[in-house]
Amino acid sequence: MTRRHFAVMFTVSFLVVCASATTIAQDAPQTAWGQPDLQGVWDFRTITPMERPAGRADQAFLTDEEAANLGQEAVDRDVTLANRPAQRTQVDPTGNVDRGTDGAPGSYNQFWFDRGTSVITTQRTSLVIDPPDGRIPPLTPGAERNRAALAEARKDTGPHEPTPGGWVEDLGSNGLQARCITGFNSGPPMTPGGYNNNFQLFQTPDTIVIYNEMNHNARVVLLTGQPHLDLRQWAGDSRGYWDGDALVVETTNFLRETSFMRGGSTAALQLTERFTRESPDVLIYEVTVNDPETWARPWTYQVPMRRNPSPVFEYACHEGNFSMAVILTGARGKEAAAR
Repeated sequence: MTRRHFAVMFTVSFLVVCASATTIAQDAPQTAWGQPDLQGVWDFRTITPMERPAGRADQAFLTDEEAANLGQEAVDRDVTLANRPAQRTQVDPTGNVDRGTDGAPGSYNQFWFDRGTSVITTQRTSLVIDPPDGRIPPLTPGAERNRAALAEARKDTGPHEPTPGGWVEDLGSNGLQARCITGFNSGPPMTPGGYNNNFQLFQTPDTIVIYNEMNHNARVVLLTGQPHLDLRQWAGDSRGYWDGDALVVETTNFLRETSFMRGGSTAALQLTERFTRESPDVLIYEVTVNDPETWARPWTYQVPMRRNPSPVFEYACHEGNFSMAVILTGARGKEAAAR
């Protein structure tokens, strides 16, 4: 190959790359005021687990065949459970009413679940991308002691029952969810769950609103550079800014634990969420979790979200309105029988 031919080929390749980059940039929607347009309804359901399964310890990505097989297994499972004859709920050996025998969904029938039937588009074996092993870092010694003490106090107690002798503040790691204060997947941060895996993002030049389908929670994020409030809230206090094409949202000042990781975090939780429009139909959601009272080091997970053409419908959480009296009456009856 002559130098001239090489130069021509290099020039053509360079122009193709530049043209592709220009096309990608043009494809990324922009607002009327020049910011990346992140607005719309985004769906984050997936069958990809938060942590890399032990059987794939050295495998960061699935092959196309493995991804297809996992998707088909999820479809087959949903069809089997949906077509299975009706039966009364039988709690599984752990006493969890949300999980039935033989893989059944438990207290809800299959119709209500919407976990998804596909892995994330990157085909990672876990949502966790840091640490590189795809696993959540170990707990701090203090967190291990606290969890061991709570497990001992709640021994033989179901997930929606109060700790023996306790009331509404003693419903365990699912307490905020059972009381309809927070949703189990809305966080912050957002995590794929059994259903209601949608949120809608609204945008103005100086404000972002993150509206979750689950428990219809809305977070108002200021982009004006104002400092965080000295006020603790259930969903923390969020402030945002643009880092190139990525929206960065930093959240701190949580009131106490949230529904994140089944109540596993503390009021010391600090979050850095990044929202990046990868394409018209894909929004990359990346979260760095820093809770020095819970985990030995910060860790990061990522969820590619898909655009949902449907609107967000109202979700009404009734457990806290109607079942709390039943939960407490059942607990008092159980304690009386034990005496």
